[in-house]
Amino acid sequence: MRHIRNVLFLVPSLLILVGFTRAQNQPPVNSSVPPPPHAKEVHLKHILVVSQTKGWEHDSVPDGMAAIYNMGHDSGLWDTTLRTDTELITKKDLKMNAKNLNYFDALVFVSTTKELDLDDSQKQDMMSFIKDDGKGFVGVHAALDTNYNWPEYGEMIGGWFDQHPWLTFNAPILNEDPSFPAVRHFPKAFVKYDEIYQPKDWSRDKVNVLLSLDPAKLNYADNPRIHRTDHDFAVAWAKMYGKGRVFYSSLGHTEESWDDPDIRKMYFEAIKWVLGMTEGSTASHPRPQASGEGH
Repeated sequence: MRHIRNVLFLVPSLLILVGFTRAQNQPPVNSSVPPPPHAKEVHLKHILVVSQTKGWEHDSVPDGMAAIYNMGHDSGLWDTTLRTDTELITKKDLKMNAKNLNYFDALVFVSTTKELDLDDSQKQDMMSFIKDDGKGFVGVHAALDTNYNWPEYGEMIGGWFDQHPWLTFNAPILNEDPSFPAVRHFPKAFVKYDEIYQPKDWSRDKVNVLLSLDPAKLNYADNPRIHRTDHDFAVAWAKMYGKGRVFYSSLGHTEESWDDPDIRKMYFEAIKWVLGMTEGSTASHPRPQASGEGH
């Protein structure tokens, strides 16, 4: 033990001595001159995040945008352009150094609402971006409460918002496809405090339902906001739109949800999936057998 102590004592002394000697031989540092900038890191992919709101504006929009930016920055997998307008949703050449859809690999709508500022050519370019170019789309929460007057948007994302029957509550959620990368980390059944949307013009036959509300644990009494007589309330799904991959989830309503590592991981893996970095099925499957209806 005495030998080990002596070695550990001597090594720091040698390091200090070497450091002092080198410092003596270095030219004086001019503290007024900033260090040269680091070369910009080259990312694999480019994401455009849009959060224009023409209706209800969620307090969680900045949290969602920041989370997606940080996911790309910290992982090095993508760089992120954040916009609250729709100018970049076009394939036309833009002024100065603005990027158009040809530059991006995926489009993310973070709680957009109502009719976005998109002319007919922009709508055509956005659908071509997904359907023909095979680029990705991720819809966060109120992305389902968007573009009601644009039928192709509803077809692409899978439907539209039709109330949130239980507002924000402790939602009992079932994991219907644990093999899918965006929900693989969730247990078979769990609870999240969030606002779950009821979709209309939606069918599980056209999507792969990943998460859904447990119908046996819901309260249906005296609730005029419940419109689905089948009580099939999907919380997240994946689908194809032409060549493009589409993911949607109504999770992410609250600011606190973006501090939840489960929610962050879901959207991180969803973006990776729509970018083609991972694989997961979009095939529809039958609704799980319910153990019994709620009260």
